[in-house]
Amino acid sequence: MKFSIQKEDILAELHLLHGIVEKRNTMPILANILVTASGGEVELKGTDLEVGLKTHFPANIEEEGSITLSGRKVFEIIKSLAEGETVTFKEGKDLTMEITSGASEFKVLCLPKEDYPQVPEPKFERNIILPLEKFQDMIDRVYYAITQEQRYYLSGALLIIKDNSMELVSTDGHRLAYTSSALEKMKLSNEIRAIVAKKTLSELRKFEDDSIEFDLDESNLFFKVKNRTLISRIIEGKFPNFEAVIPKDNPNTFTVSKEEITDAVRRVSLFSTERSKGIKFYIEKNKIKLFSSNPEIGEARDKVDVEYKGEDLEIGFNSQYLLDFLATVSADTVRFELKDTNSSVLIKPEVEEDIKYIYVLMPMKL
Repeated sequence: MKFSIQKEDILAELHLLHGIVEKRNTMPILANILVTASGGEVELKGTDLEVGLKTHFPANIEEEGSITLSGRKVFEIIKSLAEGETVTFKEGKDLTMEITSGASEFKVLCLPKEDYPQVPEPKFERNIILPLEKFQDMIDRVYYAITQEQRYYLSGALLIIKDNSMELVSTDGHRLAYTSSALEKMKLSNEIRAIVAKKTLSELRKFEDDSIEFDLDESNLFFKVKNRTLISRIIEGKFPNFEAVIPKDNPNTFTVSKEEITDAVRRVSLFSTERSKGIKFYIEKNKIKLFSSNPEIGEARDKVDVEYKGEDLEIGFNSQYLLDFLATVSADTVRFELKDTNSSVLIKPEVEEDIKYIYVLMPMKL
């Protein structure tokens, strides 16, 4: 195999693959990417067996062939080269790849292509096209509430696509983030429900285009943007019944400036304990008094003016969980709906946005 290409034409692809390939070295071959040159194009594949990426681009191919080489090392090599340089890849003897650019020469040890795991091939026959920027906005609103724990079905977000709408939901057992958005001209014979891995959602945030094509089979999800296809194993397991978790009748409500409540929570949380991050809200007519204490440091207090309708309430929260939500809201004002000291709280933008966004947070005992 031998081909030449401009540095800039391959660097972005290697950067994406660098985020995909296995870093824990459980299987050496998974740290590699599969490089195939044929028919005037180079195809690169990388996978950690859970998430994979396939990309292709035109190149000046002198000899066709296929081999695997270290994803991290080839990315570092290409990144280190001067801008605008032409890079030549040439397969050497004894499973090596020679990479040259100007006076720079590298010889990288490779592994046989026969050892590389099969990467599923999508068909994209359903013609499901999603608006990419809106999809990425929805990912941002649920990403922080995805857990990394033994309950495997919680290590991703539930994607629901149905006629004229899509939804994305995540929960870690202490909180739930829900988003939904209208999809024009989306007609499906059956509703689609699948749990998308956190790593897949992270990679999807890096793509750039107006739209993204979606498909799935029994085991995998496929996302295509231009010349790149992201492949993700469907997370097995039953996602919690999130509809039952969303409170319907919380009579005590207040609206508050997002900026003011964010700043006050951030200040008071400086004195919360490292483990619990707990702060207390004392909610009274037209004001919230915030309080935290740490036996090793001291106490913090603050106050924020609100528009409150309801009974006086005292309730505790994990301050970081509040800040996670507030950081992803674009509205200037947010609405809290509470029932009592022990029940979950519903938080959402006061004014309905293009993307519907609600957050359910369990209180803390402090």
